[in-house]
Amino acid sequence: QVRLVESGGGLVQAGGSLRLSCVASADTFGYAMAWFRQAPGKERECVAFINWSLGSTYVADSLTGRFAISRDTAKNTAYLQMNSLKPEDTAVYYCAARSWTGTTLDTSYKYWGQGTQVTVSS
Repeated sequence: QVRLVESGGGLVQAGGSLRLSCVASADTFGYAMAWFRQAPGKERECVAFINWSLGSTYVADSLTGRFAISRDTAKNTAYLQMNSLKPEDTAVYYCAARSWTGTTLDTSYKYWGQGTQVTVSS
């Protein structure tokens, strides 16, 4: 069982930056950790994932250049760095984990955090 706790959300003006953190309660070696987001009235979408052991990453094409995912293996923590934020980035951001390699399919992730709200004002 892996418990995930997100932090770092909040209110930011357009053009600003935020860094989200996701702390896992157990060693996540061999797992993939991902960030998803869900805006009101929209489907949940994959923002990024990182394969823990290799450090290889994926960022959604539409977010490449503004968002980046990283990890600190010693702290069992994944990060989502979000720069040049736009109002359309407003959503609840969720951390998720699954065994083996990451995917963009939310239903393939077994463990989920409670979510953290990110609001970008114009």
